[in-house]
Amino acid sequence: MIKGNEITLRPTEITDLEDLFLFQLDDDANYLAAFTSEDPTDKQAYFEKFTKLLNDPTVNQQTILADENTVGSIAKFERNGEAEITYWIDKTYWGKGIATTALRDFLSIETIRPIFGRVAFDNYGSQKVLEKCGFVRIGFDKGFANARRVEIEEFIYSLT
Repeated sequence: MIKGNEITLRPTEITDLEDLFLFQLDDDANYLAAFTSEDPTDKQAYFEKFTKLLNDPTVNQQTILADENTVGSIAKFERNGEAEITYWIDKTYWGKGIATTALRDFLSIETIRPIFGRVAFDNYGSQKVLEKCGFVRIGFDKGFANARRVEIEEFIYSLT
């Protein structure tokens, strides 16, 4: 376990998926995340996807705890041979520095560099989290955002 203030990271367990599934049902969170699953209400698909990821040795999936309460998740995965970061915080805990603390702590155990992060062009909170942790915006891409049902721009960040 890694501690940063009252924030703790630990490897995600199958029993965490119920809480994590509920977090990603929030409409505001989905809108900001933008690049979500096609149907975030499909619990079976969610559990199948994340059970598979928990067993993938290239994925480092951690659960974020605040005062021992599950408040989100953070993970490193690989896309086209490059390491990427993703995180999700329960909306109730937004604006409390949890994502920044969790990402800083996570980067101390997940030391592969470069590591990339992608964020919707208008997700200013997530952009700030990446920048506070040393990520630099290096480009952009466009892709279909399931949560918005339209193609949008996403910024690409890198930590070297």
